[in-house]
Amino acid sequence: MRIDIWSDVVCPWCYIGKRRLEQALTESGEQAEIVWHSFQLDPSATNDDPRDLATRLGEKYGGGREFGLEANERVATVGAEVGLVFNFDVAKSANTVDAHRLLHLARELDGDLQGRLKERLLKAYFTDGLPVGDHPTLTKLAVEAGLPEDRVTEVLAGSEYEPEVAADQAQALAYGANGVPFFVIDEKYGVSGAQPVEVFQEAVRRANADRKPVTLITAPGGSDAEACGPDGCPI
Repeated sequence: MRIDIWSDVVCPWCYIGKRRLEQALTESGEQAEIVWHSFQLDPSATNDDPRDLATRLGEKYGGGREFGLEANERVATVGAEVGLVFNFDVAKSANTVDAHRLLHLARELDGDLQGRLKERLLKAYFTDGLPVGDHPTLTKLAVEAGLPEDRVTEVLAGSEYEPEVAADQAQALAYGANGVPFFVIDEKYGVSGAQPVEVFQEAVRRANADRKPVTLITAPGGSDAEACGPDGCPI
């Protein structure tokens, strides 16, 4: 089973959705290849915005800083239910394009490596209060996750993987996803948002049910025709 996920590393519901999906897979005993795709919630964000997250949220959605504080508290409560610690008071503004470029590098190197980097970036932003748009910080986090430092430095110094980031964003919009997280299971079933564990379990069940065995059609009498196999081809 393959699960494609569009998300941003500064999206709290993406972190919560990740945990809920992981719980659903564990409880169902299902093994899945996870592929992370880029989605920037705010491509115009900067790495030097002095406002705290609550103020930024309040100004963006209206209601002032109190609105932002209440929203953060609600999300932190939900996050705690799946074992996550959200320290919104120390979350630093970041443009995430470079984080996404490194996630593409990680995917190219190794799928498991991409998953480790994704987890590290989410924890860095939400729990550790680290600036995930800062190049030295990104280098440190990527190396911690297992990426080779020379390639990380090379990518951050240029524009490598920017087209891939843009293509991911365009693909999400083509699917009709205007927000994240957005999950596509076996290219058949879409799940929008950090749905309850039961919703992910049902999507996995349906994807498995769609995998029907191939019906073989043979010659009269059921004899097999010649074919090449692991040991070669009969002559």
